[in-house]
Amino acid sequence: MPETIVINGRSIDRGEKVLTKLVISKLPSGTVIEIPVYVFRSVHDGPVVLLMAGMHGDEVNGTEIIRRMLSKKMLYPLKGTIIAVPILNIYGFLNFSREVPDGKDVNRSFPGNREGSLASRVAYRFMKEVMPYVDYGLDFHTGGSSRSNYPQIRCVLSNNKNEELAKAFAAPFILNAPYRQGSLRKEAGKLGKSILVYETGESLRFDEKGIKLGMEGTCRVLHYLGMTPNCAEVTEPTVVCMKDIWLRAKNAGLWRTFIQPGDYVKKGQNIGSITDPYGEMEVRMNAPAAGYVVGLNNMPVVNQGDALLHIAF
Repeated sequence: MPETIVINGRSIDRGEKVLTKLVISKLPSGTVIEIPVYVFRSVHDGPVVLLMAGMHGDEVNGTEIIRRMLSKKMLYPLKGTIIAVPILNIYGFLNFSREVPDGKDVNRSFPGNREGSLASRVAYRFMKEVMPYVDYGLDFHTGGSSRSNYPQIRCVLSNNKNEELAKAFAAPFILNAPYRQGSLRKEAGKLGKSILVYETGESLRFDEKGIKLGMEGTCRVLHYLGMTPNCAEVTEPTVVCMKDIWLRAKNAGLWRTFIQPGDYVKKGQNIGSITDPYGEMEVRMNAPAAGYVVGLNNMPVVNQGDALLHIAF
């Protein structure tokens, strides 16, 4: 752990607790857009852990996880440093949007470019100011619009440290998830840093179970790293899944399902149907593989090819 951390030109020494704000850009109105960054430092040597949410502005569950932990003063480490970023994509948060105003995804824009698109500039500033200090991190996400994810950790399990941290978090599901081009996870991996993604619920909607499990899992990771004195017990067994598959709509129409996120389904099991709005057509949808439902599309009106069901096994 470094003696001094410098973020946004502010020197933060051991034992300090600081809120600093990264100035990213301005709105067309001239309003300054700032990203709040909380830094909690112990006087004792230890790892630097990043807790980050709001990479996609409409994914509010992670923001609420960090907010509650800040409110309950749960981020004061016995050793090491905790860096908490409740909302990275302020633009999307203000506009109930996944992307920034130029339509680009921040999590496909890493490592970023100082002279690039707005999303690329957000990614660049974060990589320059915060990531050099980070050893491990939890990046909180949710499913997309009307698409609900059951609480799960995603990481590359061939990395031993990822596997250790994922098991310490002890979400109901751990998914082996390859790196995606332009993602924070991939760029952090190149630097030898372990970033795990926690997914729960859907965008623009609180998932109380997922928020609770997210807080408990975060505490278990911090405890595993020796940064907190105690942690919550695991109340739901963890299932490790090495593969996953999506079921997509064969026809456009009205989607109905008979299962819920977290359910186990057998291969070929009838899990729902798609009908036309007039009662003239009905297509049965069967599970393409045996496994656990870790994601479900809740939108009743679907188009051909839409993702309906995410199964992990």
